[in-house]
Amino acid sequence: MMGDFNIRDSLWDLSFPFHSSISDDLFMIADSFDLALLVPTNPGPTRFSDTAGESDSVIDLMFLRCDSIELDCHTILTESRLSSDHAPLLIDIPIYDEVIHSTKLVITPGSD
Repeated sequence: MMGDFNIRDSLWDLSFPFHSSISDDLFMIADSFDLALLVPTNPGPTRFSDTAGESDSVIDLMFLRCDSIELDCHTILTESRLSSDHAPLLIDIPIYDEVIHSTKLVITPGSD
């Protein structure tokens, strides 16, 4: 689960001084799906403001399965935001070759 949650909180943005009960609700929902907040390999803002006096912020978050060792980190691609005010988040998801054996059972027409 990932995206722009539009929630500023000191839990994931150390430059923001406040904690919100809405963040607690978000964590409760994520936990109900066995998801945990990931910490990026390069912590920093994910939304960049063009408005004078408004600071950059961390509002784009990524939650993944709690027990997933392969999916334990992501990267904020600050340089790839181009004209957007949000930086893309990147994670490598390994895909393994797997043979799935299946059988097909049919009832022959006209059979007992």
